[in-house]
Amino acid sequence: MNMDVPPGGRISGFRLAQLLGEWRRRGARQGSADLAAAIRMLVLDGRLPAGTRLPAERELAEALPVSRTMITAALDHLRSEGLVASRRGAGTWISLPSGGSLGGVPDTPLVGTSMVDLARAAPPALPGLLAAFDAVRVRLPEQLADHGYYEHGWPELRRQIALRYEARGVPTSPDQIVITSGAQHALAMTLRLFTGPGDRVLVEQPTYPNALDAIKAVSAIPVPVAMTAGGWDLTGLAAALRQAAPRMAYLVPDFQNPTAHRMSAEARARLADIARRARTPLVIDETSVELDLDGDPLDGPPPMAAFGDELVVTIGSASKSHWGGLRTGWIRASTEIVHRLVSSRTALDLGSALVDQMVLAEMIADPAHSLRSRRALLAVQRDALLDGIREHCPGWRFDVPSGGLSVWCELDAPVSTRIAVVAQNHGIRLAPGSRFGVHGGFERWLRLPFVLSPELLRDAARRLGLVAASVSGLAVPTDPPADVPVA
Repeated sequence: MNMDVPPGGRISGFRLAQLLGEWRRRGARQGSADLAAAIRMLVLDGRLPAGTRLPAERELAEALPVSRTMITAALDHLRSEGLVASRRGAGTWISLPSGGSLGGVPDTPLVGTSMVDLARAAPPALPGLLAAFDAVRVRLPEQLADHGYYEHGWPELRRQIALRYEARGVPTSPDQIVITSGAQHALAMTLRLFTGPGDRVLVEQPTYPNALDAIKAVSAIPVPVAMTAGGWDLTGLAAALRQAAPRMAYLVPDFQNPTAHRMSAEARARLADIARRARTPLVIDETSVELDLDGDPLDGPPPMAAFGDELVVTIGSASKSHWGGLRTGWIRASTEIVHRLVSSRTALDLGSALVDQMVLAEMIADPAHSLRSRRALLAVQRDALLDGIREHCPGWRFDVPSGGLSVWCELDAPVSTRIAVVAQNHGIRLAPGSRFGVHGGFERWLRLPFVLSPELLRDAARRLGLVAASVSGLAVPTDPPADVPVA
């Protein structure tokens, strides 16, 4: 990466000395090598992100304290590795190498010219998307004479979504559907309806990072309940509902993000009873419900709404199943809640994009046909990624996900953040496990989406094996790297 002008902030000599701690080995004569190694580790940890401006040599020499000669030698060594760059008048800053090795990991060629994004669990568009746009273009003129605003959503799309719930065993009218600009928008609307600043929201632990961001954005407080190896701790959920008295609960019972667990019908019935006793609304995220890779989605457990319709608000989306670029989601709820949602919507928007709604309606006219090929391809991609992990990261453990878009890997050491940092130098973008926890943690876990081609996934697994070998067994970093976009 060409960094003629360093884009990051500046770290003072005093702060850098604090981060370095006891950096010099006892009795060592090569102080400059020790200093370079200590700074290198801060870069690998993510505590010195790329672009961070370093203090002047004189300032750093006084803060450590060591001679300026030692500072100069250490920086020269880091420049030779590509970890540090300098320019007269601009100073010195952290600059991740654009190629070559890092931390003893050999050079690895990249597939393609861009980063392999394993942070976003979002597949490319379904093949029929362009045909759907063509069909909509023929029908669009009849809409152009109208104003184009649909606060509830386009009636035809609402009707089709209601029919899909009917097919899954939950009687639903179009009046119970509100179209939104994606699932994240749907969650934001429900949070505004049910919560205020300081209110508590029960969540799974781990959970979807963007949901945590949405909860914090309305100044609500997420209350985590830990997932178990087999799924949900319903006893713990019941205790949290009694003790914390949250205003709502946000749960993902179908191919939970990131664990990929699926809640049984029996557990759903018990959960509905627990919520009913606590009088707590359940906001249920079903964005991955159609991505059942081992069976037909209609044969899965009934929707949560079948067990507690009066308390359940269901969020759906086309982002995972069809294409994120459509930015089309929906809310299914009682007509009373729908009325309240629409009444307060004008503070956020005046309705979702009509063309996108028309395109989605065209694509889900036959949902079984449009998604059958997607599920088959995802199963192939899942198996390719897992075969690669078994071969190149044999110490990592995982359960084979029966649906969804990712696998939740347990690492052989608490190095998730370090792997995410070092992987960037091998052309892979990852979200560390800490992104999925309410208060961080999960350093032994990594979410790996399988939304790319089998060839890319196999190569990514090979490079992950090299990265893991270079960082395994090292101490856990105290600061996570800069957040990467997650989907």
